[in-house]
Amino acid sequence: MPVIVLEARDFSSPIFLVRTLEVISGCITFSLVASLEPPKDPSDLHPTFRIFCMFIWCFFFTLTLLIHILSIIQFHSLIPISWKNLTVTTAVLGALMGLSASVVFPWMVIDHQGSLQRPVAAAVASCITFLAYSSETCILRTQAQEQRGYMGSNPGLLKILQLWGGCNMIPLVLGVVQSQWSALGTPSGVLSWQLWVSAVLYSVCVLMSLVTLVVILGDFAGRCFLPFDRFLAGFSLIGVFLYMFATVICFTKILQLKEPGNRASAQMTELIIMETVVASITLLAYTVDLAFSIKLLCDRSHA
Repeated sequence: MPVIVLEARDFSSPIFLVRTLEVISGCITFSLVASLEPPKDPSDLHPTFRIFCMFIWCFFFTLTLLIHILSIIQFHSLIPISWKNLTVTTAVLGALMGLSASVVFPWMVIDHQGSLQRPVAAAVASCITFLAYSSETCILRTQAQEQRGYMGSNPGLLKILQLWGGCNMIPLVLGVVQSQWSALGTPSGVLSWQLWVSAVLYSVCVLMSLVTLVVILGDFAGRCFLPFDRFLAGFSLIGVFLYMFATVICFTKILQLKEPGNRASAQMTELIIMETVVASITLLAYTVDLAFSIKLLCDRSHA
């Protein structure tokens, strides 16, 4: 089978240019961060969030590079994946996770570096990467619904937001655990219970989001043992209940910080507040998504 390459005019298209910028800026970002000195204090939170940011930059660099190459040689039609859903998911999730890395890296990592030239340059490159993914998202969102797929619709974007929230909870919970361990030695029974419950809740929600994403990208909706709209509504309902519980736990932690004699550090307080904010945003995403699912089920029942 001959290899078909894009025409010359396609190399100056907006989508080609923003993907090229994503690849270049992403490569520059993780290369600069990889050259930084390792942390000297093993009890610091710097390594956890540095690994989180590095994973984001490396993962989306690799995925975008593959999408870019397959788009150029026009081999994407041979892959058993919904291409339109894959591209819009990568663009939107890359923008959201790039925003997280662009916030977390200066907040948690730059202060622990002696020389600031390369860390600041990496932070700027990360912001450029975020802007590039945001631009691709806007370009794809201007396409017709048939071209951008389900993940480009409002319910699809909400599911990407849910996955973003769950992925951000992982380093936040790890950071809270490490901060409490450093401040209190061995965390109390109440704190340990809260941490374990939070970890389980977030893990279940991330797993549900990944299953939904695999079903949509693999076009497996017709093979589900339940109608796909009911399948999504059930996941949304479970997510609402789990994140309601998780949000209550987060606000409980904030109230515990105000108790007299609390030895929580300023860093741990910031992490708990950030966890509460992300949990609230994700709960809102699940709630709106559930409303969309219920509306769709009602419309189909009356049709």
